[in-house]
Amino acid sequence: MGIPSGEEQNSPSQQNPVKKEKRIAVIIDDFGNGQGGTEEMLSMPIKLTVAIMPFLPTTRSDAELAHKKGYDVIVHMPMEPKQGNPKWLGPGAITANMSDDEVRRKVEDAIDNVPYAIGMNNHMGSKITGDERIMSIVLKVCRERGLFFVDSKTNYHSIVGKLAVNMGMPPVANHIFLDDFHTASHISKQMKAVEDFAKEHDNCVTIGHVGTQGKKTAEVLRSSAASMQGRVTFVGISDLVRDIWGWQPSPILPSNNN
Repeated sequence: MGIPSGEEQNSPSQQNPVKKEKRIAVIIDDFGNGQGGTEEMLSMPIKLTVAIMPFLPTTRSDAELAHKKGYDVIVHMPMEPKQGNPKWLGPGAITANMSDDEVRRKVEDAIDNVPYAIGMNNHMGSKITGDERIMSIVLKVCRERGLFFVDSKTNYHSIVGKLAVNMGMPPVANHIFLDDFHTASHISKQMKAVEDFAKEHDNCVTIGHVGTQGKKTAEVLRSSAASMQGRVTFVGISDLVRDIWGWQPSPILPSNNN
């Protein structure tokens, strides 16, 4: 036994730096309404982040099943877009004409309606994520309740990241949309782009959807993830938030979402 010699201390295996893990966080939006691909996504063999819209028929059951499977659960908060059909927003949406108190109440109610939520991202929201007044309230409520906010980047002029940093919150943002075009070839190409981004930057956040083409997204995600095994690790968004930004929330106000 004894103390290792200098030669042993400088062995090649100890000189070579440990290869840094390449991690991908896949967020799947639009749960809560039993849309296409819901069942397939909730049986995915990799860790997902499930973004669930509040006040919909399967909001609670989707959150409970996702939590049971070990996936991260976040609130998929409906927010007014610059363009688009308002009917797509769903119940409980935040719109630009709301007062400060109305915005606060919408966010608090949404958090309370999605069990096990540890974060939030925006559903649509290109208009709201550029609105400093409203987003300041949204982020403040999230911080009070111990939630982080993921900017889906539906607005490339979003002020969410800047506000988050100023408020001592992690500036988490989507890097790549998986299914902005609903073809298997496009989704496969996007998954390759996700892997390349993770290899270059160590981490990648990507967003896909359940919905009319949800089964297609799920099928490509499953096959692509299987082919990537050994090259990347699939993690929950909370893993990145904790490891990159050291996010250890201390909720100021109690929450009934756990």
